[in-house]
Amino acid sequence: MDAQKLQHSQYLNDHFLIAAPSLHDPNFSRGVTLICQHTAEGAMGLVVNRLSDYRLGDVLEQMKIEATVPGVADAPVLLGGPVQQERGFVLHDPGGQWDSTFVVSPQISLTTSRDILVAMAQGKGPARAVVALGYAGWTEGQLESELSENAWLTVPADTEIVFRTPIPERWMAAARLMGVDLRFMTDYSGHA
Repeated sequence: MDAQKLQHSQYLNDHFLIAAPSLHDPNFSRGVTLICQHTAEGAMGLVVNRLSDYRLGDVLEQMKIEATVPGVADAPVLLGGPVQQERGFVLHDPGGQWDSTFVVSPQISLTTSRDILVAMAQGKGPARAVVALGYAGWTEGQLESELSENAWLTVPADTEIVFRTPIPERWMAAARLMGVDLRFMTDYSGHA
């Protein structure tokens, strides 16, 4: 397959990119990235297993939103990637009428508007949601090049990993979806 000429059916929308043990980039090492959009122009995703230094209460306070539901302020906030870390993203179950929502798949949506955070602070948000700061982005052909260099394993995404699996366990859990035990993979890559 020519890495530069993916067909539409080969785009990795709603897939996990699982960092191979040989990937030592500190932004992605041992990372699981949910690809939200992948086209001929590039790709965008959110790392779903990196904790930021913030809690949701910190984000809400910065946005002058009061959390009126116990526990909301203590929810973890993920570091979604190295690009625009001052920008917030909410991965969530479908449903709700938010100002700026992108449908990743029938099981998961991505919202970037303030109204979803207001609803979450009042206990009226989606049943399952993950907040992330920043995103991961690839320019045209960049992700395909990294895939050809064996930097990533890919598998269709699983919402249970995004929303339920404990964050430290997500890298191994995502690899298990494809029958891979990362403990037995080498930390270097090559081509046969």
